[in-house]
Amino acid sequence: MAPIDLSVSPVDVTKQLCDIRSESGDERRVADEIWATLDGCDHLELFRDGDAIVARTRLGRDSRVVIAGHVDTVPVNDNVPTRYETEGDVEYLWGRGTVDMKAGCAVHLRLAVELTEPNVDVTWVWYDHEEVSDALNGLGRLARLRPDLLAGDFAVLGEPSNSGVEGGCNGNLRAEIRTFGARSHSARSWVGDNAIHKAAPILDVLAAYEAREVEVDGLVYREGLNAVGITGGVAGNVIPDECMVHVNYRFAPSRSADEAVAHVRELFEGFDVTIVDLAPGARPGLDAPLAQQFLRAVGGEAKPKYGWTDVARFSALGVPAVNYGPGDPMLAHHDDERVPVQQILDNERGLRAWLTN
Repeated sequence: MAPIDLSVSPVDVTKQLCDIRSESGDERRVADEIWATLDGCDHLELFRDGDAIVARTRLGRDSRVVIAGHVDTVPVNDNVPTRYETEGDVEYLWGRGTVDMKAGCAVHLRLAVELTEPNVDVTWVWYDHEEVSDALNGLGRLARLRPDLLAGDFAVLGEPSNSGVEGGCNGNLRAEIRTFGARSHSARSWVGDNAIHKAAPILDVLAAYEAREVEVDGLVYREGLNAVGITGGVAGNVIPDECMVHVNYRFAPSRSADEAVAHVRELFEGFDVTIVDLAPGARPGLDAPLAQQFLRAVGGEAKPKYGWTDVARFSALGVPAVNYGPGDPMLAHHDDERVPVQQILDNERGLRAWLTN
């Protein structure tokens, strides 16, 4: 397997990675090429688990940082191979994976090979299966099987953040809230008990809910509690005996997962509540000296991450983490996914400045 050509700009390295299709479950080729690119680098110790690759320095530095990114994408939809486009005075690299998140992975790959003497020890991670079930996530797999490989004093995840720093992340909870009744013919509705009508108080709670804005370590996180689906009914002439409202709660990292569950159950007391998905958030962790050095090196002002990302996995391991990657997260998974070329260059400049001081 031929290595990636790193003699070109990080933008062109991004193009090479994106032109290797790697939908979740089909990451083998891109992982093989990353491995071939790293193989033979005397300053790096290499590990591989499936299609997750870890490369780390062993320089005896006082601190270790972990820099990670996932190599899989959502399905391609006529947006590979990549191409360059100009809109106004902004040049973009257009195509699947340019935002989420091969631009970050390309920057990491160049720096991993080039920086033989960083001022901290670095663990570089490229992992698989981020875009699908949590049980398949490559970073989660490493956290379960080889947590020692993810140990560090600070972590950077290359999720798209417009090459600005987004600290921590909100937690994510999904619940199914059910009401029950009794079926009858709709022509004789008084014989039955309409479960959909009984769901009205659930919707009233959601409509009246005032989401919090919570300051955590200097960043203000916005919460959200919303219905994201509702199902019920069996036929056009039958009074329904069951209704389910699917609720999504995005909660600030000041709340634990258990506290988030308790909050939802309190709001919907008296209803049948089933928690179907739960992921704790991550505090920004920007008060550590290493984090402050990072902020000074990359520049700009840290913002909160409203969505959930894998920084939470680092947080669960006791490693403070931030999101820092090229691309607008609003364009992740979009058919018009595209990243400003300048953001890729800025991201590499920032990481290089931090790691070389």
